[in-house]
Amino acid sequence: MKTHKRRQSTLATLQGWLFISPWLIGFIFFAAGPILFSMLMSFTRWSLLSPPQWIGIGNYQEILFDDPLVYKSLWNTAYYVLFAVPLGVGLSLALALLLNQKLKGMNIFRTIYFLPSVTNLVAISILWLWIFNPEFGLLNRALSWIGIDGPLWLQSEVWSKPALILMSLWGIGGGMIINLAALQSIPQELYEAADLDGAQRWRKTIHITLPLISPAIFFNLVMNIIGSFQVFTQAFVMTASSAQGQEGGPNNSTLFFVLYLYKKAFQQFQMGYASALAWILFIIILIFTIVQFSLSRRWVYYESGDIGA
Repeated sequence: MKTHKRRQSTLATLQGWLFISPWLIGFIFFAAGPILFSMLMSFTRWSLLSPPQWIGIGNYQEILFDDPLVYKSLWNTAYYVLFAVPLGVGLSLALALLLNQKLKGMNIFRTIYFLPSVTNLVAISILWLWIFNPEFGLLNRALSWIGIDGPLWLQSEVWSKPALILMSLWGIGGGMIINLAALQSIPQELYEAADLDGAQRWRKTIHITLPLISPAIFFNLVMNIIGSFQVFTQAFVMTASSAQGQEGGPNNSTLFFVLYLYKKAFQQFQMGYASALAWILFIIILIFTIVQFSLSRRWVYYESGDIGA
């Protein structure tokens, strides 16, 4: 009997490994391998065209002490994260609350608001490049109708980052869908009990809705911060077309960290230096993620019984 159970346990273990083997093989060859190789290359000087030369922590020393563009790109990225994340998370939540109403044709509106989030980002960037055009763009044309002279947007050092932040709100449909799913999973009995107690709508939102969908809000917050730190495509596509072919916008005002990493790796062929930049970015994102998980214990409730505990 014991031998039979051991065989069954061994067979079940083997089956488990077989089921996850496609993902495991893919992770080892396409993720873990490049990650370890990148770490190794970050300690070398490698131009892709010649063998890498070991320089120890030389790349990291240059990043921290000798390259002012690193801090410029970090400032641009921090500015983007500081404004794009709260706006994206807040508006996706507000949109989900609006689209959670039981009205006829609501599914059509949900689809309309979700579609931009799955559209190709390069195509969206080209579309917004036309919208932000200072001469004949749709946005400045609309502003002129109410007597406002629109700014230069992507051609302005002051307005280039706000323009990309405004564009980022185009893709809030993904977060909206997650919040909407969380809203529709809330038991209606809680609202009925609150109605019997005479609770007003804003009280039900604060004390029932927001606590119960806090895991979805937390997920959107984490993913938005990670994604915002890696902002690249829109800056690469749009500022190259609006700043005399120079990615990064006027006076490097949209030179985000990943864009700078790309330029170091694939335009200047400093692959070792770019690998070190990638690990710096990984550490920054890791720190922010750890802080968020630590703070989440104060406001994220995974069970309704935890509310008010």
